[in-house]
Amino acid sequence: MADSPHRFKIGQTVELVATSLRPTESGHYEIVGLRPIEDSNSNPLYRVKSEGEPHERVVAESDLIPVGGSPSED
Repeated sequence: MADSPHRFKIGQTVELVATSLRPTESGHYEIVGLRPIEDSNSNPLYRVKSEGEPHERVVAESDLIPVGGSPSED
């Protein structure tokens, strides 16, 4: 099985970088899904969920910060 290009894993806790175009609920988010990579130049996408919001978000890997240390390098 090929190594995943995704840096984060399902179930991992992250923080989402807020921007003026994307206000976010403060606090931690959980990775609930990995989106397929469209091409080799694409930034991996994730489905994330906050306990404080009723919906999931799809966000780029570059907008996520690991909580509690760096993600594992299995």
